[in-house]
Amino acid sequence: MRQFDYVRATELGDAGRLAGSEQARFIAGGTNLLDLMKLEVEAPEVLVDINRLPLRDVEDTDDGGLRIGALVPNADLAAHPRVRRDYPVLSRALLAGASGQLRNKATTGGNLLQRTRCYYFYEPTAPCNKREPGSGCGAIGGFNRIHAILGGSEHCIATHPSDMAVAMRALDAVVETLKEDGSNRELELASLYRLPGDTPSVETVLEPGELITAVRLPAPFGGRQVYRKVRDRASYAFALVSVAGMIEMENGRISDARLAFGGLAPMPWRDEAVERHLKSEPPSKPLFEGAADILLADAKGQGENDFKIPLARRTLVSVLGELTEEAR
Repeated sequence: MRQFDYVRATELGDAGRLAGSEQARFIAGGTNLLDLMKLEVEAPEVLVDINRLPLRDVEDTDDGGLRIGALVPNADLAAHPRVRRDYPVLSRALLAGASGQLRNKATTGGNLLQRTRCYYFYEPTAPCNKREPGSGCGAIGGFNRIHAILGGSEHCIATHPSDMAVAMRALDAVVETLKEDGSNRELELASLYRLPGDTPSVETVLEPGELITAVRLPAPFGGRQVYRKVRDRASYAFALVSVAGMIEMENGRISDARLAFGGLAPMPWRDEAVERHLKSEPPSKPLFEGAADILLADAKGQGENDFKIPLARRTLVSVLGELTEEAR
């Protein structure tokens, strides 16, 4: 680990000023950042500790939704009564991620910004455009079993690792931030992330010194919610395929559908064409197979991850069956 300066932000207005350079990083739980620093994958010159900032509340909003402070631990959020009652897909996604010890430390904001678990990204001697732009992508033509089948590019096929972010994508979450100049902005979760294109090292639209302060969820969804995670072992493993599914039924037909996917792409993935295909239709296996056709129309395997394409199909069809089984 390289030498760095450590400072504490005690007021919100100080945080951006202290971290307003490309060489600075915010730290809260540190469950991902510290590992990267030990491997010298990340080598910030300044760490800005934000743990003393007033960002630990979970509050009801005027429109019936929920506002979650960026420093709320994953364990606390998963156990929160309103989350368990009104946003069970989020609670289940959080409980599917990491170990109990890590969930006690990991924060809401940090979870959204955790970095890929690509083997080549974590190995400083391997080529990785995300870690060292222009060095190549070792996963393309290499060992790529856990890598993306959607949204990748010729420069990077790494996947985003967060379970929580997948559920929040399905829930239409909005991210609140505080910029270095003191101004605020709001971003739909989909707008927070960038696909790799030819600049895979740029993963989000956040500016230097811009701090996530909260995540806001809209009023609860009226239908059923499911989070399904397919992984190599039952605990403490990242998703090969995950689905956050939400379906509302009316008169035997699907009146609303929201689906987000993890393990398939460089960001939590959502395809509105899949949801449009399902709406106003009675549930059936041919309908669900058609939804999978749309989702995977542009899917591209890289050899060892080819199995993800049929696995994603079976998982989506199974989740849709579970969500609509009472209506059939």
